[in-house]
Amino acid sequence: MGHSVAAVWDNRTVLRVLVHRDLTLKYQQSILGYLWSLIEPLSMAVIYWFIFGLLFDTQLVDGGSYPMFIISGIFAWAWFNSAINESTTALTAQSRLVTTINLPRQVFPIGKVLGRFAEFLAGVPILLGAAYLFNGEVTWRTFVGLPLAVALQFLLLIGISLLLSSVTVMLRDVERFVRLFVRVLFYAAPIIYPLDKVYESEALPGWAKRLYLADPMVGIFQLYHSAWFPHEWPSTALLTTAVVGTLAVLALGIWVFRQLEPAVLKEL
Repeated sequence: MGHSVAAVWDNRTVLRVLVHRDLTLKYQQSILGYLWSLIEPLSMAVIYWFIFGLLFDTQLVDGGSYPMFIISGIFAWAWFNSAINESTTALTAQSRLVTTINLPRQVFPIGKVLGRFAEFLAGVPILLGAAYLFNGEVTWRTFVGLPLAVALQFLLLIGISLLLSSVTVMLRDVERFVRLFVRVLFYAAPIIYPLDKVYESEALPGWAKRLYLADPMVGIFQLYHSAWFPHEWPSTALLTTAVVGTLAVLALGIWVFRQLEPAVLKEL
């Protein structure tokens, strides 16, 4: 793992160029350009607020602002969703570069994660504006929870992107499967609903709740919410699960990528 990290760090300039190229190509024929990285999650937030906030009258335990709750989760989800989906083709879509340029191949899927992270950063002013508009609480948890959530999500996405980008080369159906699975993941994490709904649900059996809480994304999104809603701060068990789960996925992604790299180069 240390060798892989060092190799990527030594090529950080190339990685920066790849990220810039990726962002340029993505928005070069768009009139609104980078604004789409803000419009899409905001429009999603409005839709879910209308459905769950108005029609189903979803309430937070402390009576906090539900629109702020959705926004704090949706922007993080937009990063997760786009990074995962694009990482599946990180190697296949750039096969010529992957096979001809002497670079650590990890930079290609990692570049996708960084590119979408740049879009997430562009949405931070929106988060701050929403916190002001909807009375989000700024406490010490804001300055601890938000950076910790970002760091964990970044590492988790790197692990997943390394895993998916390499496996997709060998099994092209993975790309389509991931698109479907990511939709399931959206509802399998407390993004648009408070975690208390899961704890209080009588319809969910105990094993289903334990399986749900074993997902590291649950703790990560709780950290995002806790940045503006202190009562959402994850428990020690949930936070430990998020950290351990993230590191496990990262290690698995690095290992699988290294094991499949020779076969990937041959297949490309």
